[in-house]
Amino acid sequence: MSKIFFASDFHLGMDARLTSKERELQLVRWLEMVEHEASEIFLVGDLFDFWFEYKTVVPRGYVRFLGKLADVQSKGVNISVFTGNHDMWMFSYFEEELQIPVYRKPVIREFSGRKFLIGHGDGLGPGDHGYKFIKQVFSSRLCQWLFARLHPNFAFALANYWSGRSRAGASLKDELKGRDHEWLIQYAHEYLDNESIDYFVFGHRHLPIECTLDNGKSRYINLGDWLEYNSYAVFDGKDLKLAFFENDNAQIIHM
Repeated sequence: MSKIFFASDFHLGMDARLTSKERELQLVRWLEMVEHEASEIFLVGDLFDFWFEYKTVVPRGYVRFLGKLADVQSKGVNISVFTGNHDMWMFSYFEEELQIPVYRKPVIREFSGRKFLIGHGDGLGPGDHGYKFIKQVFSSRLCQWLFARLHPNFAFALANYWSGRSRAGASLKDELKGRDHEWLIQYAHEYLDNESIDYFVFGHRHLPIECTLDNGKSRYINLGDWLEYNSYAVFDGKDLKLAFFENDNAQIIHM
């Protein structure tokens, strides 16, 4: 049976355990591996560390990754892309050039009788009010229009400087907050009060997490990242499991 694959938080453009170029080539190898058994691939946000589309200009680089996405899509594998907090300024490029739909909010999909809620995860759940306010500002048409007035050379230099400043002194690894303090787990529990979901699939937390929720049936899966873990999830029609690509030392976090 064909499988469904999920991955997120590539942060191309940023060097980490591997350089951005090395990570891009690694992602191409992963896509070459999964394309033979995938019916759908969900790329769940923060594909790029920064992305902004002018009408006639997109960020330099990533041609191997983008070309491979186009190739996989042309072979009949459905690919869906979600915006994250680092690449929320995706507009029409993916849809027009690659024929890949872009989603800005979580969506619900059903596969083999199992219901999935899929999204990047930023801004969901309680707390993080500062980020939620910033996201509203950055999502506004006025903010996007003003940024588009800047010359790309200056605009991208400013964005990269800002991104670097936000990480100054911080670890690339996110810290586990504990089951009762993970906002996305809290969000999932609140969501289950109104609707039944089998799998909550998110990124954003940069940790490969598997968690059975309080009802004993539903599960929360965080896809981890490719800065440290090279993690992804695969649904084989019966179960959704995390796995790792070219990283024998990574381990799943069970909660």
